[in-house]
Amino acid sequence: MARLGHKVLSAFIDAVDWSTALSRIGTWAAQNQSRYVCICNAHSVVTAGQDPAFGTVVAQADMATPDGAPVAWMMRKLGFPNQQRINGPDLMWKYCAQAAQRNESIYLYGGAEDTLTILQARLAQAFPTLRVAGAYSPPFRPLTVAEDAAVVERINASGAGTVWVSLGCPKQELWMAAHRGRINAVMVGVGAAFDYHAGTIQRAPLWMQHAGLEWLHRLVSEPRRLWKRYLVTNTLFVAGAVRQLLTRRRVV
Repeated sequence: MARLGHKVLSAFIDAVDWSTALSRIGTWAAQNQSRYVCICNAHSVVTAGQDPAFGTVVAQADMATPDGAPVAWMMRKLGFPNQQRINGPDLMWKYCAQAAQRNESIYLYGGAEDTLTILQARLAQAFPTLRVAGAYSPPFRPLTVAEDAAVVERINASGAGTVWVSLGCPKQELWMAAHRGRINAVMVGVGAAFDYHAGTIQRAPLWMQHAGLEWLHRLVSEPRRLWKRYLVTNTLFVAGAVRQLLTRRRVV
């Protein structure tokens, strides 16, 4: 079935609301389909145009949702006036609530071991009937072929319908693409969602999220690590967005 959406800069983004995104993942999970979902913010969209390998991964995703207010805003300007922001942390939380009701199991891949321990306790408290089929904190180094095969076998044996991947961009997207066809579940890359839900990283207050300033909160929280991502790529995104909208206006 053809995907409904539009390219934001060079990255195709699906025009989906919360209900559609959740139900689509749920349908794939129920059939143990090997799929992957990219949650795309301004950094992802810019990187997709700069890095051909990453651009291909986003282009070949089974669904790419507009994370970040700027990407959702661009979708509204490009013909989808009601486009919502479908971000990773909220998508994970909403899906876990539904999975708990369906007795569907999930798998957690990524994050530090301490974070995973806290996260599983938080999930159990929020959703007592949620089945967490397993959790794995991979080392920072690349896995060996044998280690990777063991991880794939462990995830498939768990019976999980979804694998929530928290490795950061672009590592998580590359990992998901490399494992489509091998892992019998829907893989969803959710960035810092594990840390947010575990409380190891403080998420921006709601007013900043609604105002599209969550990136600023993260920048202030981790300036040395994130200054280039947000200051440089946000500038490139704004320039690219203006160019795309002006070109579209001339064509129309």
